[in-house]
Amino acid sequence: MQMENTAAALAIADQSAEAIVRRHIAVGIEIQNLCFVNERYQRSLPVAMSTFTLSGDKEIYGKGEEAVLFFKLVLGMVRTCTFLKNGRRQIDAFYLPGNVFGLEVGAEHNLTAETVCRSRVISYRRRDLEVLATNSERFSAVAFSFAMQSLARAQEHAVLLGCRSAVEKLATFLTDLAAYSPKSEMLSLEMSRRDIADYLGLTIETVSRAFGHLVDKSLIDLSTARQIRLKDPEGLRLLTS
Repeated sequence: MQMENTAAALAIADQSAEAIVRRHIAVGIEIQNLCFVNERYQRSLPVAMSTFTLSGDKEIYGKGEEAVLFFKLVLGMVRTCTFLKNGRRQIDAFYLPGNVFGLEVGAEHNLTAETVCRSRVISYRRRDLEVLATNSERFSAVAFSFAMQSLARAQEHAVLLGCRSAVEKLATFLTDLAAYSPKSEMLSLEMSRRDIADYLGLTIETVSRAFGHLVDKSLIDLSTARQIRLKDPEGLRLLTS
């Protein structure tokens, strides 16, 4: 009887996880670089459902939803954000291919996750991760390291929002993004100016002026609104120190 009850409970959990994914697929769904789950560990985490693809500006999960699943980004870009009482949006982080997101300390998601552009995502059952962490001391250590890095990233973002000028904020953002770009001197921005503004805690107009300032100082060159060449990477880094 105990085994039957356990099997029934797991079946219900799986159906709940699948329902969440299917709900998003029904509405058009198919810089922190923290890949704490390496490929060997990932093979031991059964996916809750096959890889799915989402078009841009689609919600993956909402703040307050049950955190049954967590996700790995395969292609594209994802942002996590919250909406303030005054209606403004604050973006917490951007995720790049290979990044894991949606892991929560509590039972619910603390932020909303949305695609920035067309993106491919793999979903994993949270309970599988918890079992793996319980049974593997090495994996537990890696997961703890990820948690500490996430905390450090949150602290750095708080400093970025509160203690720098608009130009310094933008220079820091571009420098950090370049560290994960295949061609660090050329950046192709998937996010919009509004996204950048909501991440840096600025208005779109202020971000545009900050871009103009960096162009005037010959630190960057704008081929298009989303194609940026870093003409003086060292000069940008000096602005961030």
